Amino acid sequence: MSERNFMKLSFASRSENESFARVTVAAFVSQLDPTLEQLNDIKTVVSEAVTNAIIHGYENSPEGIVALEAEIVGDTVSIMVSDEGRGIEDIDLARQPLFTSRPELERSGMGFTIIENFMDELEVTSEPSRGTRLRMKKRIESKKALFN
Repeated sequence: MSERNFMKLSFASRSENESFARVTVAAFVSQLDPTLEQLNDIKTVVSEAVTNAIIHGYENSPEGIVALEAEIVGDTVSIMVSDEGRGIEDIDLARQPLFTSRPELERSGMGFTIIENFMDELEVTSEPSRGTRLRMKKRIESKKALFN
């Protein structure tokens, strides 16, 4: 059986904590010896997920809490970002490229599309007025395996 490692973190829904979350997950995933491209993909999806929680879940209110979890089993990393904010009324619509619920903020509406393209799996669960949870998975083929 593969060894399991995990981390859990929660922080205020402040935009300055997005970079903190990104760097934390990157440091945690580094134990798998990912390529630079894989590491950048993971940092990007964490940025997108945390930014969505802050901007859409809590509507930029610093009063909310964003939860971040990561787990490594074998060569696969699972990342979960969740909030207890306003939730998503129509997940299928929200996952459409270029859709944004906050056009006044000039959001691109590409967050879910980017996450889907950079990760192997994405599961979105949400309930209006109760929050949203993103579960993402990516298999990391380490640099060591690529050169052997």
